[in-house]
Amino acid sequence: MPRRINRVATVSVHTSPLDQPGTGDAGGMNVYIVEVARRLAARGIEVDIFTRATSRALPPVTELAPGVLVRNVVSGPFEELEKTALPRHMCGFTSGVLRAEASYDPGHYDLVHTHYWLSAQAGQAAKRRWGVPLVHSMHTMAKVKNLALADGDTPEPDERVTGEEEAVTASDQLVANTAEEARELIDLYGADPARVATVSPGVDLSLFQPESALLSHGSERLAGGTGTARHRLGLRPDAYVLLFVGRIQPLKAPDVLLRAAARMLADDPALRERLVVAVVGGPSGSARCRPEGLQSLAAELGITDVVRFEPPAPQGELADWYRAADVTVVPSHSESFGLVAVESQACGTPVVASAVGGLRTAVRDGESGILVRGHDPAGYAAVLSRLHAEPARRARLARHAVRHARNFGWDATVDRLLEVYTGALSHLDRATLPAEVTA
Repeated sequence: MPRRINRVATVSVHTSPLDQPGTGDAGGMNVYIVEVARRLAARGIEVDIFTRATSRALPPVTELAPGVLVRNVVSGPFEELEKTALPRHMCGFTSGVLRAEASYDPGHYDLVHTHYWLSAQAGQAAKRRWGVPLVHSMHTMAKVKNLALADGDTPEPDERVTGEEEAVTASDQLVANTAEEARELIDLYGADPARVATVSPGVDLSLFQPESALLSHGSERLAGGTGTARHRLGLRPDAYVLLFVGRIQPLKAPDVLLRAAARMLADDPALRERLVVAVVGGPSGSARCRPEGLQSLAAELGITDVVRFEPPAPQGELADWYRAADVTVVPSHSESFGLVAVESQACGTPVVASAVGGLRTAVRDGESGILVRGHDPAGYAAVLSRLHAEPARRARLARHAVRHARNFGWDATVDRLLEVYTGALSHLDRATLPAEVTA
């Protein structure tokens, strides 16, 4: 009989589950960690999330939800650091993680699940000290990102590549978001296929729903409580709204959307009266050096009047943005999954996305959205202009988008993760049995 899992140590060094996704280094991984932890706790499995403290005001332990604790480990200065500066503070962070466990009786944690390569360094030490299996999720990989660099982006350093290779070797199970990511782990990192499991991330289907579904049963969960999403966000009912959601950095390529919008207006000047390009998110990565860069590009292109820049939004308000949009545009150069694409589709808004990485799984090309090869703004402009001219096609894509998104509920993600956890524990149990028992 499989051993029961009572408590999981989750490690996320460089970004805290308490951070607002959409700015800095906080993004889909934050959503993933929070949603999985909450659902594990709802099933009676306690979760402690270890992250680096970035403020003196943070208490050592914060309750995120019943059964979920965030442990803010003091390591380095109390400020947000660039990821490139974090490796020198990993010894201090790892010591803090091990000290927290040492205050309990042996066997306090059944398993450690690390997220992103930096976290795996602490996870390897915990695995050895605690005698528990290590499960690791890459989320993004240096070798993959370096194969698809955007203009102006910086290649991932060799230190990260080496760290990822060590994580692959040390982990008892590797969790990939898609079958393509699983292949990349095997082909680019030499991972043992038997230790690679594909677990699709999910979406909160109770929150991300089409407006029609919420109105049909009188839901008050709409941000603001009354009126349509467009009314609450100050958008005209007849506007053609193109939406970008996420961190503003070269990798995510929001510039492609702005250049496509400029091309659309050049081809059809009358569209200017109705076009709205909404950008919801904050600067991240190399874009932090030029936080006004995207606004400057909009001015250079002569489209400031149609572009609306909004700060990162909490999930309730974010759902309203999806519902208010005609199309969500995800022109990323690399995506391990593409959570934004699934959230948008769950709200009944089709997606136009680049045909890369996990977006090929998140979007069903021609049914729930359209995948575009390459990053030529002219290609995006052609697709978006055609969708503007064909409202019936947009409506058909929207219907299929909702159905497609239903395949990605968080409960299904947790079901599969628990299978991975149980398999890792079983492998550990077999490895510690005497040879004559396993023979």
